[in-house]
Amino acid sequence: MNPQTRERLLGVSTATLCTALFKRGLRHQFIQDVRPLNPNLPNMVGEAFTLRYIPAREDLNPISVFQDRAHPQRKAVEECAPGAVFMVDSRKDARAASAGSILVTRLMKRGVAGIVTDGGFRDSPEIARLPFPAYHHRPSAPTNLTLHQALDINVPIGCGDVAVWPGDVVVGDAEGVVVIPAHLADDVAADAVDMTAFEDFVTERVQAGQSILGLYPPTEEANRVAFEAWRRAHGR
Repeated sequence: MNPQTRERLLGVSTATLCTALFKRGLRHQFIQDVRPLNPNLPNMVGEAFTLRYIPAREDLNPISVFQDRAHPQRKAVEECAPGAVFMVDSRKDARAASAGSILVTRLMKRGVAGIVTDGGFRDSPEIARLPFPAYHHRPSAPTNLTLHQALDINVPIGCGDVAVWPGDVVVGDAEGVVVIPAHLADDVAADAVDMTAFEDFVTERVQAGQSILGLYPPTEEANRVAFEAWRRAHGR
């Protein structure tokens, strides 16, 4: 990822990014029913590294599979690149955990940017205390082996009704997670910075008592002129 793009995405909201994507015809990039365990952390930004689960078949998924060093879940945790976001396709099924605090801690220690699953985490209180972005549907104590079988690493997946390709740019904030197609990331990030500046200007005006009519959107020339003056004054 372009370092400037990463820096820009650290300072914009998923709401603004969704609007920037909508302007480009993309309507379904916000991962559904996934929330941060700790909403007080800074933005999560990184390129997607994926793990795909399928329904577990009991004869192929006993607890002994974890003894295999090449088990896809364990292998993925050790292969996810520093700075990437570990994205898990748990088929929107949180009845069993996608991972627990030990694996999440290992990702954190390896320099991964965060983890997202459309399923659940076990040990969620411990994960919530880590200085590490983690997003899931809800807590889930049972081991993943009771329901999920890890199968594929770094392939296209579905996560919370969003198609995720390896290398897509993932941004998370206190509201949730949005996925930006890699080829659009630079353009979307630059647009989102401009949109954020305008929204901050509008917020100031609304807090001062101004009507949104003609301001948001800026259909009156006087408001467009005032915004450009505000940007110069604030160095934005």
